[in-house]
Amino acid sequence: MHISPALARIAPSQTTAMTDRATQLREAGHDVISLSVGEPDFATPPHVVEAAKAALDRGDTRYTPVGGTSRLKQAAALHFARDLGIVVPPEQVTVSAGGKQAIFHALLATISAGSSGGGDEVIVPAPWWVSYPEIVRFAGGRVVPLHTHPRHGFRFSAADLEAQIGPRTLWLLLNSPGNPTGACFPAETLLAIGEVLRHHPRVMVLSDDIYAPINYTGGRHATLANLCPDLSDRILTISGVSKSHAMTGFRIGVAAGPEWLIRAMERLQSHSSGNPCSISQAAAVAAFEGPQDFLADWCGRFRARRDLVVAAINAIPGLSTPVPDGAFYCMVDAEPLMERFGDDAALALHLLEHGVAIVPASAFGGRDGFRISFAADEARLVEACRRIAQAVA
Repeated sequence: MHISPALARIAPSQTTAMTDRATQLREAGHDVISLSVGEPDFATPPHVVEAAKAALDRGDTRYTPVGGTSRLKQAAALHFARDLGIVVPPEQVTVSAGGKQAIFHALLATISAGSSGGGDEVIVPAPWWVSYPEIVRFAGGRVVPLHTHPRHGFRFSAADLEAQIGPRTLWLLLNSPGNPTGACFPAETLLAIGEVLRHHPRVMVLSDDIYAPINYTGGRHATLANLCPDLSDRILTISGVSKSHAMTGFRIGVAAGPEWLIRAMERLQSHSSGNPCSISQAAAVAAFEGPQDFLADWCGRFRARRDLVVAAINAIPGLSTPVPDGAFYCMVDAEPLMERFGDDAALALHLLEHGVAIVPASAFGGRDGFRISFAADEARLVEACRRIAQAVA
C-alpha cells in the first residue's frame, strides 16, 4: 500500500463509522436504534421535491458553473440576508456539495503546511465536530484545541480565545449552534470575540452556521459577520439546506465571504468535484426562496424531543447532560461510569450491544461521555433512553 502522508494524518469519521455499523447490524436482523447521525427524520418539503422533479423534466442535467448557478447564488444571498443578517452580493457566494466540502476547500486553499508540524495553526473549540481537526491536519495545519466545559454551556470567552492566539494562528473555527454540544454564542460574546480579533488582523474566522434555524433560545440567531461588519473581509460563513430543510442527501452547502477566498475555493473545486448536482441546486433554490413557515413547527418539535431526552438522560444514575441551546444533539457526561467501563469507546460498544448507536465523546475531542442525536421520532427516543438506562443499570 502507498498511502500519502496527508491521508495518514487523519482518521476515519467515527460518526459515519458508528452509523454504518448500526446499519450493518440492522441489515443482519438486529434491533438497533441509531442516534449517531445528525439527520432530521422529517420529509423534505413538498415544494422542494417538486422543484427537483421540474428540473428533471426540463432536462437540467448538464454541467453548471463550478461554484453554482447564478440563480442559486442569488437565492443563497437572499438566505444570508434574511436569515443571518449578512448582506453579500452573489459574487461573494459559492455553492458546494455540502457544507463539509466548503469547509474543506476553504482550509485547504489557505493553510500553509510546515515541516515537523510547524504549519499554520487553527483554533478549534472542543468538543468539536469530528471533521474539523481532520481537515486541518490533512491541509498540513496544526490543531490548537480550545477546551470548553458544560458548566459554561460549552462556550468559550473572549479571554479564552486571546490566550490561544499565537504568531502562527490563521483560523478560528466557530460553530453556533454547535455540533456536538448544541451551544449557541450570544451576541455579546460574539462582539467581545470580534474585539479580540481586531487586535489580530492575520486571524480569519470560519463561522459554521449550518444549524442556525434550529435555535431554542427565543432570540434571533447571532452571527459574527452581521455583528462585526468591519471584519467581514476575513469571515467565511457556512450555511446550507441539509439540516434546516431535511435535505441531507441533496448535498448542497453555501458559503459567503471575501471574494478572494470564494474564488480560491472555486478554483480548488474546479479540480476536486466540479459543479454541485444540477438537480440539487434547483431544489435548493426552492428551499431558499419558497415557504419558510414550516421551520418554526419543526423547531418546536425538535425542542420537545430535546426536553424529552434531557429529562430521560438526567434521570439515569451516572449520566447527565446540560440543556442544548440549538441543533439536535445532547452531549452526555458519563464520567461516573468510567471506572466500570474504562473509557467512552467501550461504553459506546456496550450501548450498541444493547441496541442503541451513539458516538463516544472522544470522537469530538472530549472524553468520558457520548453524543446523542435527537433527530428521531419520540417513540424511538423513549425506547432508546429506556435501553440506555437498562444497559448501564
